Amino acid sequence: MSVSIKDVERIAELAMLKLTDEEKEKYATQLNHILDYMATLNKLDTSDVEPFSHATESTNVFRPDELQPSISTEDALKNAPSRTEHYFKVPKVIDDQK
Repeated sequence: MSVSIKDVERIAELAMLKLTDEEKEKYATQLNHILDYMATLNKLDTSDVEPFSHATESTNVFRPDELQPSISTEDALKNAPSRTEHYFKVPKVIDDQK
């Protein structure tokens, strides 16, 4: 299987990219090199390799999800420069105009 200029043009169209003729040639060549390398990898004997779901053998390193006491709303807002009831009051940062 090889990638033609027409294939690159179709991919560019789907990605909404405008490519020059030079870029089309370049990408077709690069994609063909990638496919050639994949063909080389497909020749490897992997019959003794067990399938796995992840590239590394790491386990979940997160702490258990347990409910713990937290800072109260009043303590959190104690040093706020401006507040409204139970919330921090901040200046508007979004403009109404588009």
